[in-house]
Amino acid sequence: MPSSIATGGWVGDYLRDPGGTALDMLAALGDWARSWGLVAAAFVAVAGTVATAATLARRGRLRARLQTDARCVTVLAPPTVDPAGGTALWSNLAGLLRPTWRRLWFGQPHLAMEYVFTEHGVAVQFWVAGTIPPALVERAIEAAWPGAHTRTHPATPPFPALSSGRRRITVAGTLRLGRSEALPIRTDFEADPIRGLLGAPVGLGPGERACVQVLARPVTGRRVARARRAARRVHHGRSGQFRSALLDALTPGTNATCRRRTPDTRRISPDPQVSLEYSAQNKAIVGKHRGPQYETTIRYAVISDLTGEVNGDGDLARQAQQTARGRAHALAAAFAAYTEHNHYTRTRLRSAAAVLAQRRLGSGDLLSVPELAALAHLPADADIPGIERAGAKAVAPPPGVAVPGAGVKPLGHSDTGHARAVGLRVPDARHHVHVLGATGSGKSTLLGNMILDDIETGRGMVLIDPKGDLVTDILNRIPLDAAARVVLFDADSRHRPPILNPLEGGETDREVDNLVSVFRRVYSAFWGPRTDDLMRAACLTLRAAEGVPTLADLPKLLASEAYRSRITSGLTDPVLTGFWQWYDDLTDSSRSQVISPLMNKLRAFLLRPFVREAIAGGRSTVDMSRVLDDGGICLVRIPKGSLGEETTRLVGSLVVARAWQATTARARTPQRLRPDASLVVDECHNFLNLPYPLEDMLAEARGFRVGMTLAHQHLGQLPRELKEGISTNARNKIFFSASPEDARELARHTAPRLSDHDLSHLGVYRTATRLVVGGEETEPFTMATTSLPDPVPGRARAIRAALRAQRRAHNPTEPDPSSDTAATPPKAPAAPSQPAARGQRPPAPDPRRTRP
Repeated sequence: MPSSIATGGWVGDYLRDPGGTALDMLAALGDWARSWGLVAAAFVAVAGTVATAATLARRGRLRARLQTDARCVTVLAPPTVDPAGGTALWSNLAGLLRPTWRRLWFGQPHLAMEYVFTEHGVAVQFWVAGTIPPALVERAIEAAWPGAHTRTHPATPPFPALSSGRRRITVAGTLRLGRSEALPIRTDFEADPIRGLLGAPVGLGPGERACVQVLARPVTGRRVARARRAARRVHHGRSGQFRSALLDALTPGTNATCRRRTPDTRRISPDPQVSLEYSAQNKAIVGKHRGPQYETTIRYAVISDLTGEVNGDGDLARQAQQTARGRAHALAAAFAAYTEHNHYTRTRLRSAAAVLAQRRLGSGDLLSVPELAALAHLPADADIPGIERAGAKAVAPPPGVAVPGAGVKPLGHSDTGHARAVGLRVPDARHHVHVLGATGSGKSTLLGNMILDDIETGRGMVLIDPKGDLVTDILNRIPLDAAARVVLFDADSRHRPPILNPLEGGETDREVDNLVSVFRRVYSAFWGPRTDDLMRAACLTLRAAEGVPTLADLPKLLASEAYRSRITSGLTDPVLTGFWQWYDDLTDSSRSQVISPLMNKLRAFLLRPFVREAIAGGRSTVDMSRVLDDGGICLVRIPKGSLGEETTRLVGSLVVARAWQATTARARTPQRLRPDASLVVDECHNFLNLPYPLEDMLAEARGFRVGMTLAHQHLGQLPRELKEGISTNARNKIFFSASPEDARELARHTAPRLSDHDLSHLGVYRTATRLVVGGEETEPFTMATTSLPDPVPGRARAIRAALRAQRRAHNPTEPDPSSDTAATPPKAPAAPSQPAARGQRPPAPDPRRTRP
């Protein structure tokens, strides 16, 4: 024995006299307690109170951080839901787990997936804590279920606030695991397990709502270790709960059979059936703890808001109470499908509205990712009614697509994946743009943004608008300093329009060919070879005569013998001379039959004051080459309601023809010096009436650096040749929602990434887009168009006033716009038929000028 122990000290005393030493220590402890007990008790009480207050304050601070800037993400399920999406989502969100020191100081944020039921159906949404980075959950959802759409808004309670004068009946509960959390629930199903959950509250009426919340928080460390300790107690009859452990201590021997070891160490019990069951449980426990773990809680509630009249009727209130209780039981019973090694039991939830609104998650049950995915996922059954689904799947743009900026036209922004703007490079726009979309789908918004970008960057552009609203939107947003570049044809304006004479200009007969072709295509059902020959000869004759030829002279040439004799007297072309000799030899009745098909069309065309002034008003005041080359802005507003369908087609086609002449005139300019310009034609099927194949026009326009944007509503508007030409040569495709018939044909441009179902179910202002990048076609994607800038009040009036001031400055004889005669100005005086070159004076007219 050591000498220190033998010689003295309390250890030695204890060893010599254990009983006496223990009594002495107890007596000393009693003396200390009588002297310092109250002080120690007070200190312990204060310390406990401070610790409790600090813990509650920390919890309150952490809850406030979670609630601040929290948001709800409503998920629109895609047409086809991948059953593995739930597992992919929760596996991805396990990355929200924070390091240990951050969890201790800032807490671990959690998520809540909610099924909210109303009389209109069920909405699936995620509650996201404010401390979770924005868009992280949204991107995870869209990655887990390709084609799903998300709508994010500030977090709101699942149930609305109770209105005054109404009474709310609430039945709610919480679902917890009935056995040790080490045992898993069922995860393998042949059918979607939430089918019963979604069908339980069917038939909700006004004022009735239901909600199921699945709250989940990723865990690790001590929380997982506690579950593993619970796993070791599963086969020994011991419980991890204090109440169960206390009852086991008060009733010893009841679990002796479970604890008794068998002679065969490979068996847990002498009963083979029990041994097999335990082996299956052990395998399930090991499988559950292999992957990431979540701490979860499930809550459900059903409410019914009663009016003041019902409050006084006890029978109706009791009936509403019983109905709500029945719906709540049905919701809880739907989770019986997950029963296997473990199961769910329910307990009553008090203050349900507040608890569900706060989305607090305290201690919960541990679930693996497959278990949580089986509980919380998008419904995979396409036949479940009432589910709000995304019309078309969302596809992110490929990396090569440009972002709006210098030399890039804005188109919109991506509606999935990394949010970014989408644009079309100006060189790629030379491959032309085909826009298809019904009225109200957002087509004008897209065209307006592209046009405003051309105006802002100084690129020349021509717009043909047969509705009128697009030109009005553009005028309300044009910069005031761009007014000097504007040329406005407005069929509804009372003021004199600019003049665009289709018979004027050029040394060849191309203008006549274009004019005759326009009339022939517009009136194709009533146009024969004799009418074609008559109009061509008459137009060539007017061009060969002295002065400025106009369409207004054409009826006089055909009907007035004296005027015809004066015009044809100087002709030297034998073909034209022979034609007019034949024409003069006809009898009056025969001549009337020959000219009637042409005259009735010309009269209907020229009887419109706007047409008579803008198309047949004299020498052209618009140089389309200057518009395209010098950054001009030509806006042609020709509503069908003001001019009629055929007149609108004629006027728009003549403007397109003149723009095409200016485009081909660029052949004299070296390619590197040709500035980019745009021709935007809405309802393009009405105005592409030139005597050239469309594929040749588009190919040549690309070389001349004029990008054409061709827009229309559906494929049935296009003749076969026009449809094939646009499909092949307008390589940039932007499709708004299409009919099922058109979608099947358009899907050839977007398959396999976007199907015909996607094209026919695009939302408003959503497009399926396939662009040319660097001369190569890219993969199709979806995007949302960007809204037009806010209109500037009074800007359109200021632009129109500036245009009138410019015309009066160039033509002092123009009448005052406010007078009654302003709408019918006098015809411009005759001038030489050939316009002067830039910077040169026009040559004097030659009375002997004849056509060779």
